[in-house]
Amino acid sequence: MIPDIDGGLLEEFLADPGNLALDLSTAVARCSRALGLQHSVVYLVDLQQRQLIPLTDVASPLPVDDSLAGWTYRTQSLRVEESETGGITAWLPLVDNAERLGVLAVHAPSLTPVSLRRGRALAALLAMMITSKRAYKDSFVRLTRTERMQLPAEMLRAFLPPRTIGTAHVVSTAVLEPAYEIGGDAFDHSLTETTLCATVLDAMGHDLASGLTSAVALAACRNARRSGAELPELVRCVDEALAQWLPDRFCTGVFTQLDLATGVLRWSNCGHPTPLLIRDEQLMVDAMVRDADPPMGLPSRLASRPRQTHEIVLEPGDRVLMYTDGVTEARRRDGGEFGLELFADYVIRAMAGGELPSESLRRLIHSIIDNKSNRLQDDATILMLQWWPPTA
Repeated sequence: MIPDIDGGLLEEFLADPGNLALDLSTAVARCSRALGLQHSVVYLVDLQQRQLIPLTDVASPLPVDDSLAGWTYRTQSLRVEESETGGITAWLPLVDNAERLGVLAVHAPSLTPVSLRRGRALAALLAMMITSKRAYKDSFVRLTRTERMQLPAEMLRAFLPPRTIGTAHVVSTAVLEPAYEIGGDAFDHSLTETTLCATVLDAMGHDLASGLTSAVALAACRNARRSGAELPELVRCVDEALAQWLPDRFCTGVFTQLDLATGVLRWSNCGHPTPLLIRDEQLMVDAMVRDADPPMGLPSRLASRPRQTHEIVLEPGDRVLMYTDGVTEARRRDGGEFGLELFADYVIRAMAGGELPSESLRRLIHSIIDNKSNRLQDDATILMLQWWPPTA
């Protein structure tokens, strides 16, 4: 609902089916006029979350880490400054559910409760429009890329869900690097009224066939999940799909199901690095260490025992990190591996500021890849989920 709107200009805009086909820049201009706002500019975040890129050529890209607009993106909070042309500029977050899309700059002669509410209403409307259009609008994709996407990465990213999903009680967020060259890493997460499902995959190799392996694993996982399969059955479906369609390939992964009411986390580890549990900004060493089962695909057919399902009860605010070995196998300048100990140290430092989970993860992956002593040898994927009980 859009509050405090005088007249029917916005109502007329929304009721006209022809406006659904408008390009976003035109829609922003018309909606701004209908809401009585002077001028508005949409900035979308780039693929690696380093820049905020405007839809219009009139404005310039802004750094996420060193600008007022970036502060709004990082904290999801309002920021206001005096405009160079007079009046004020209000920076508002563009968020669809839990997914951070960018920011909205609203220019007005002054900031009043009415103009602020209308600006927030416009941001909410535009976030939904962007999400609904970006799946088939290449203009959005081009805008948010800063270099050419390699073919394996193009194929695999077509299968990936939004970077962040969540509710008031749970968030799941993920990052992948190198963003334009990923080959076999992938993640998936989904929500129902009662459960969060989250998965991280790492296929053998770093080529188009690796991406195809992860794509088949993702499809099998979703097919089983959407049919109501419990965790053991879901993993079995992935095993069977890979063994049937790609018998010479295999894939490691961690599959999780979190009960949103109780905080009970169940997981199956198929030849993958052990997930990490962060509690009260401290790493709970070995909290989720269990014997890993074989990778998915043909190796599972040769296993001497059935796959295991593990369980742990989360406490309010707990964060669980799943990652691929490309993170810990990054090479230091001296040739040694980055390693789990140093990775855990990066995790704690990135999360010490009490930021949003998605911001903590953005800072974490940047701190790893921006360190000149580290060089990625493989895809590096991190997925983090955080849970709070419904009564909190």
